[in-house]
Amino acid sequence: MVSVVSKIGFSQGWIGAARRCESPHFNRRPDNEVSLLVIHNISLPAGCFGLPYIDQLFQGCLDRDADASFCELDGLRVSAHFLIRRDGELVQYVSCDDRAWHAGVSSYRGREGCNDFAIGIELEGTDDTPYSDAQYQQLVQLTLALFDAYPMLNVDAIVGHCDIAPGRKTDPGESFDWTRYKKGLEG
Repeated sequence: MVSVVSKIGFSQGWIGAARRCESPHFNRRPDNEVSLLVIHNISLPAGCFGLPYIDQLFQGCLDRDADASFCELDGLRVSAHFLIRRDGELVQYVSCDDRAWHAGVSSYRGREGCNDFAIGIELEGTDDTPYSDAQYQQLVQLTLALFDAYPMLNVDAIVGHCDIAPGRKTDPGESFDWTRYKKGLEG
Protein backbone atom coordinates (compact mmCIF):
# COMPACT_ATOMS: atom_id res chain seq x y z
CA MET A 1 0.00 0.00 0.00
CA VAL A 2 1.09 3.55 -0.67
CA SER A 3 1.84 5.22 2.67
CA VAL A 4 -1.00 7.04 4.37
CA VAL A 5 -0.84 10.76 4.96
CA SER A 6 0.90 11.48 8.23
CA LYS A 7 2.43 14.68 9.45
CA ILE A 8 1.05 16.31 6.35
CA GLY A 9 2.75 19.46 5.23
CA PHE A 10 0.28 21.91 3.74
CA SER A 11 1.68 24.60 1.50
CA GLN A 12 -0.85 26.92 -0.11
CA GLY A 13 -3.49 24.20 0.12
CA TRP A 14 -1.29 21.47 -1.36
CA ILE A 15 -0.42 18.31 0.56
CA GLY A 16 3.19 17.27 0.26
CA ALA A 17 2.40 13.56 0.65
CA ALA A 18 0.09 13.52 -2.39
CA ARG A 19 1.11 12.96 -5.99
CA ARG A 20 0.48 16.38 -7.53
CA CYS A 21 -1.36 16.27 -10.84
CA GLU A 22 -2.57 19.82 -11.44
CA SER A 23 -5.90 20.47 -13.11
CA PRO A 24 -6.73 23.63 -15.07
CA HIS A 25 -10.36 23.19 -13.96
CA PHE A 26 -10.58 25.37 -10.87
CA ASN A 27 -10.99 28.95 -9.79
CA ARG A 28 -10.83 31.03 -6.62
CA ARG A 29 -13.24 30.43 -3.78
CA PRO A 30 -15.50 33.49 -3.49
CA ASP A 31 -15.20 33.72 0.31
CA ASN A 32 -12.10 31.59 1.05
CA GLU A 33 -14.38 29.31 3.10
CA VAL A 34 -13.82 25.56 3.53
CA SER A 35 -16.68 24.12 5.58
CA LEU A 36 -17.82 20.94 3.80
CA LEU A 37 -16.21 17.66 2.73
CA VAL A 38 -17.86 15.78 -0.16
CA ILE A 39 -17.12 12.09 -0.81
CA HIS A 40 -17.46 10.90 -4.42
CA ASN A 41 -16.55 7.88 -6.49
CA ILE A 42 -15.18 7.63 -10.00
CA SER A 43 -13.88 5.02 -12.41
CA LEU A 44 -12.98 5.38 -16.08
CA PRO A 45 -14.17 3.48 -17.98
CA ALA A 46 -16.97 2.61 -15.57
CA GLY A 47 -15.90 -0.25 -13.30
CA CYS A 48 -12.27 -0.23 -14.46
CA PHE A 49 -9.51 0.67 -12.01
CA GLY A 50 -5.84 1.61 -12.11
CA LEU A 51 -5.94 3.31 -15.50
CA PRO A 52 -4.67 6.83 -16.37
CA TYR A 53 -8.02 8.21 -17.49
CA ILE A 54 -9.12 9.90 -14.25
CA ASP A 55 -5.96 12.01 -14.27
CA GLN A 56 -6.55 12.81 -17.93
CA LEU A 57 -10.18 13.79 -17.32
CA PHE A 58 -9.30 16.17 -14.49
CA GLN A 59 -6.40 17.61 -16.51
CA GLY A 60 -8.63 18.24 -19.52
CA CYS A 61 -6.74 15.91 -21.85
CA LEU A 62 -8.86 12.73 -21.86
CA ASP A 63 -8.33 10.75 -25.03
CA ARG A 64 -11.95 10.34 -26.08
CA ASP A 65 -10.94 7.64 -28.57
CA ALA A 66 -9.55 5.40 -25.79
CA ASP A 67 -13.03 4.07 -24.93
CA ALA A 68 -16.44 4.46 -26.58
CA SER A 69 -17.95 5.78 -23.34
CA PHE A 70 -15.55 8.73 -23.34
CA CYS A 71 -17.37 10.47 -26.20
CA GLU A 72 -20.01 11.66 -23.72
CA LEU A 73 -17.22 13.26 -21.64
CA ASP A 74 -15.83 15.29 -24.55
CA GLY A 75 -15.37 18.90 -23.46
CA LEU A 76 -16.36 18.22 -19.84
CA ARG A 77 -14.50 20.51 -17.46
CA VAL A 78 -14.42 18.85 -14.03
CA SER A 79 -11.95 18.30 -11.22
CA ALA A 80 -11.72 17.28 -7.60
CA HIS A 81 -9.26 18.20 -4.92
CA PHE A 82 -8.24 14.59 -4.27
CA LEU A 83 -8.44 11.06 -5.62
CA ILE A 84 -7.71 8.01 -3.49
CA ARG A 85 -6.86 5.08 -5.73
CA ARG A 86 -7.64 1.45 -4.86
CA ASP A 87 -4.09 0.89 -3.51
CA GLY A 88 -4.35 3.98 -1.28
CA GLU A 89 -2.35 6.32 -3.49
CA LEU A 90 -3.34 9.91 -2.82
CA VAL A 91 -3.48 12.26 -5.82
CA GLN A 92 -4.18 15.99 -5.58
CA TYR A 93 -5.48 18.02 -8.55
CA VAL A 94 -6.48 21.37 -7.04
CA SER A 95 -5.26 23.32 -4.02
CA CYS A 96 -7.70 23.07 -1.12
CA ASP A 97 -7.62 26.86 -1.02
CA ASP A 98 -9.17 26.96 -4.51
CA ARG A 99 -12.57 25.86 -5.82
CA ALA A 100 -12.48 22.53 -7.67
CA TRP A 101 -15.38 21.69 -9.99
CA HIS A 102 -16.69 18.45 -8.46
CA ALA A 103 -20.17 19.02 -7.03
CA GLY A 104 -22.03 20.53 -9.98
CA VAL A 105 -25.57 21.69 -9.27
CA SER A 106 -25.72 21.13 -5.52
CA SER A 107 -27.17 22.34 -2.24
CA TYR A 108 -26.23 21.82 1.40
CA ARG A 109 -28.47 23.05 4.21
CA GLY A 110 -30.07 25.58 1.90
CA ARG A 111 -26.79 26.86 0.41
CA GLU A 112 -26.45 26.45 -3.35
CA GLY A 113 -23.18 25.86 -5.18
CA CYS A 114 -21.27 23.58 -2.82
CA ASN A 115 -18.06 23.92 -4.83
CA ASP A 116 -17.72 27.39 -3.30
CA PHE A 117 -17.09 26.00 0.20
CA ALA A 118 -16.38 22.26 -0.20
CA ILE A 119 -13.39 19.99 -0.66
CA GLY A 120 -14.08 17.08 -3.00
CA ILE A 121 -12.51 13.67 -2.45
CA GLU A 122 -12.95 11.03 -5.14
CA LEU A 123 -12.56 7.36 -4.31
CA GLU A 124 -11.61 5.15 -7.22
CA GLY A 125 -14.61 2.86 -7.28
CA THR A 126 -18.27 2.38 -8.06
CA ASP A 127 -21.49 2.54 -6.08
CA ASP A 128 -21.61 -1.24 -5.72
CA THR A 129 -17.94 -2.28 -5.50
CA PRO A 130 -16.56 -2.46 -1.95
CA TYR A 131 -13.81 0.07 -1.30
CA SER A 132 -10.38 -1.22 -0.24
CA ASP A 133 -8.88 -1.16 3.24
CA ALA A 134 -6.13 1.07 1.87
CA GLN A 135 -8.71 3.58 0.68
CA TYR A 136 -10.43 3.76 4.06
CA GLN A 137 -7.08 4.17 5.82
CA GLN A 138 -6.01 6.94 3.49
CA LEU A 139 -9.41 8.65 3.64
CA VAL A 140 -9.37 8.71 7.44
CA GLN A 141 -5.83 10.13 7.56
CA LEU A 142 -6.61 12.72 4.89
CA THR A 143 -9.82 13.76 6.64
CA LEU A 144 -8.07 14.19 9.99
CA ALA A 145 -5.38 16.31 8.33
CA LEU A 146 -8.07 18.44 6.66
CA PHE A 147 -9.80 18.88 10.03
CA ASP A 148 -6.52 20.24 11.42
CA ALA A 149 -5.96 22.58 8.48
CA TYR A 150 -9.55 23.84 8.08
CA PRO A 151 -11.22 24.42 11.46
CA MET A 152 -14.75 24.70 10.02
CA LEU A 153 -14.55 21.04 8.92
CA ASN A 154 -15.82 18.35 11.31
CA VAL A 155 -17.61 15.00 11.24
CA ASP A 156 -21.00 16.72 10.87
CA ALA A 157 -19.78 18.51 7.74
CA ILE A 158 -19.05 15.35 5.71
CA VAL A 159 -21.52 14.27 3.02
CA GLY A 160 -21.75 12.07 -0.02
CA HIS A 161 -22.27 13.55 -3.46
CA CYS A 162 -25.70 11.91 -3.28
CA ASP A 163 -26.60 14.10 -0.28
CA ILE A 164 -25.94 17.42 -2.01
CA ALA A 165 -27.28 16.41 -5.45
CA PRO A 166 -30.12 13.96 -4.65
CA GLY A 167 -31.83 12.44 -7.65
CA ARG A 168 -28.87 13.44 -9.82
CA LYS A 169 -25.98 11.64 -8.11
CA THR A 170 -25.70 8.37 -6.16
CA ASP A 171 -22.05 8.30 -5.12
CA PRO A 172 -20.26 7.18 -3.09
CA GLY A 173 -22.98 4.52 -3.22
CA GLU A 174 -24.26 1.69 -1.08
CA SER A 175 -20.82 0.07 -1.02
CA PHE A 176 -19.37 2.94 1.03
CA ASP A 177 -19.22 2.07 4.74
CA TRP A 178 -20.05 5.33 6.47
CA THR A 179 -19.91 3.71 9.92
CA ARG A 180 -16.40 2.35 9.34
CA TYR A 181 -15.21 5.71 8.00
CA LYS A 182 -16.65 7.81 10.83
CA LYS A 183 -15.50 5.35 13.48
CA GLY A 184 -11.98 5.69 12.09
CA LEU A 185 -12.21 9.44 12.63
CA GLU A 186 -12.85 8.91 16.36
CA GLY A 187 -9.40 7.71 17.10
